[in-house]
Amino acid sequence: MIVTPEQNERIAKMTFASVYPHYVTKVEKKGRTINELHQVIEWLTGYNASKLETLIDKKVSFKTFFEEATLNPNANLIKGVICGYRIEDITFPLTQQVRYLDKLVDELAKGRKMDKILRQN
Repeated sequence: MIVTPEQNERIAKMTFASVYPHYVTKVEKKGRTINELHQVIEWLTGYNASKLETLIDKKVSFKTFFEEATLNPNANLIKGVICGYRIEDITFPLTQQVRYLDKLVDELAKGRKMDKILRQN
């Protein structure tokens, strides 16, 4: 599947605060913790729990969320399919970054070991 400019724009306008509770629910339902979720988000974006809380309170868009992030240099190691899209084939950087985050949350919820999720091995 190919991401369209319209889809990219829709994702750019979504707020991180609107999606974050779904991430929490997904990982907790599978026996993982909010701390583990925050560890994954911090690895990808550089945001600690305090900064995440600020961004959620401000209701920043995904565009702003990733513009202000310091993306992990190993983020390009995140590969696979999420929501029907092959991550490494997505041509819009913002959409690709959001899908990186979605993929990491999925891996966490599926019980993958943290060192594998954080691309340490």
